[in-house]
Amino acid sequence: MHIHDVLYCLGYVSPRLIFYTCAVFSLAKLMNLKEDNSQLSAIARQGSGSACRSLYGGFVKWVMGKEDNGSDSLAVQLADEKHWDELVIIIAVVSARQKETSSTSGMRDTVVTSALIEHRAKEVVPKRIVQMEDAIQKRDFPSFARLACTDSNQFHAVCLDTYPPIFYMNDTSHRIISCVEKWNRAEETPQVAYTFDAGPNAVMIARDRKTAALLLQRLLYNFPPQSDTDLDSYIIGDKSILQDAGIKDMKDVEALAPPPEIKDNISTQKSKGDVSYFICTRPGGGPVVLSDETLALLDPLTGLPK
Repeated sequence: MHIHDVLYCLGYVSPRLIFYTCAVFSLAKLMNLKEDNSQLSAIARQGSGSACRSLYGGFVKWVMGKEDNGSDSLAVQLADEKHWDELVIIIAVVSARQKETSSTSGMRDTVVTSALIEHRAKEVVPKRIVQMEDAIQKRDFPSFARLACTDSNQFHAVCLDTYPPIFYMNDTSHRIISCVEKWNRAEETPQVAYTFDAGPNAVMIARDRKTAALLLQRLLYNFPPQSDTDLDSYIIGDKSILQDAGIKDMKDVEALAPPPEIKDNISTQKSKGDVSYFICTRPGGGPVVLSDETLALLDPLTGLPK
């Protein structure tokens, strides 16, 4: 059997995630395996932890498991993508460069050298998992946002506690956090959640479409593109959120007023060009078999990108 795979360098997900998710799902379909996605996730996990939880859409829990051979370390779906479909996701791609410390090697160093990781694993994470499951089932956004933000921050605190320390976030990442936190604090309830994986790129989750439009206005005010940048290439994905935000072109971006939570309109607050681009999307489904070849990213005859 000949298998041809093509990986897109997206800058915010691992190529290993894409390959193992696609390979396990595709081969399972090709061979007519009867195992469900949860059972298949245990196979995908051996190539990439992120691939383990990517065989499902919506909200997914990666179960740690107890067996020494890892056979019960697999993914379960908590809710599908339709459960909380008013959520909107905006991803700030700060850097598409390969990170200095990979997730795998970084975690190995953390386990050996961090004094905080044991406390996090035993005392913090188990409780937060239960709380997050409850927030998802109830669609309790304030609880969901606080848990997402605080857990992301603690994860990166553990990275800093590793020896030598691991710096996944950068100054732009920190400014994005500050932007969201100032807004949440001004509203006295979370409007947006943020989370950072092992990298500098921010995943922001808005409670609804109206909030997403307001978030995009703030992001474009604080992190405008370079003057010669095409707005269509700076905002990709669901561009209709641009319309909701009242933005049609670069003139509209330049005319954005400072958010109410910024007391002084100081030009140095803007970080022009520090974000490569933004992706607007929403919770989606897992991998599917395409029945319409026109939707495929690859040419069905050559197997190469269209």
